[in-house]
Amino acid sequence: MTTDDKKSRRLRERIALSLPVRVLCRESADHEWTEMSRLVDVTPFGARLRLKRPTEIGRLLLLIMAMPRQLRYFDHAEDQYRVWSLVRNLKQLDPATEKGAIVEIGVAFVGKHPPVSFLRYPAQLYTIAPLERGQWSIKEQPATADTDKRKESRHTIPIEVTIELVGDAGTAGQKEETVTENISPKGAAVFSMLDLQPGRFLRMTCAQQDVAIFAVVRDRRIGSDGIPRLHLEFIGSEWPLEI
Repeated sequence: MTTDDKKSRRLRERIALSLPVRVLCRESADHEWTEMSRLVDVTPFGARLRLKRPTEIGRLLLLIMAMPRQLRYFDHAEDQYRVWSLVRNLKQLDPATEKGAIVEIGVAFVGKHPPVSFLRYPAQLYTIAPLERGQWSIKEQPATADTDKRKESRHTIPIEVTIELVGDAGTAGQKEETVTENISPKGAAVFSMLDLQPGRFLRMTCAQQDVAIFAVVRDRRIGSDGIPRLHLEFIGSEWPLEI
């Protein structure tokens, strides 16, 4: 192994570091939140941490922390390291045993500034691109990607559900009892009077089926009957649909 190979390997090794970190997420154009957490581990290229609010793979988050300067790629003279980070993997947690945390995420550090497309549309999803000058670069996830994920048939089944807007520290905000227009294991359309932009996160529950699942709003439309619908994609797990 060459000296450069050894250096590259050391840079990629995860360092266990319980460092306080402020996480900022712009869910949509009209809503953002912050949460204090701690890193689980870190490298110059990314980190792992836990959150009490849902997110999804492909989202951009801003991490603000007192990162050791030897692990930084910029802002070496600043007290706080502000780095935009792409969610690359996600694992659901049991909040009862994990001090309220509901997800553990792995993020890639992608730079000091977000792309212009994010400023226009915060719910934009991204994928990783090759390393450039020691940092990951990102590209927009094609708009067809969500459709490709949900090629399975939607079933026109009216299931009584409750949808709750996820509020601060994972607590419920606005709440509505409604029914599904259609549903599949990966998503659903529900009748809803909640005026939510794409990118907002919800919890959808069904008492009869004893199911609770997080979902992200992909679209809101008004049908020919004049009733609004929310189009949801489930995150972290699938709806146990039996046909």
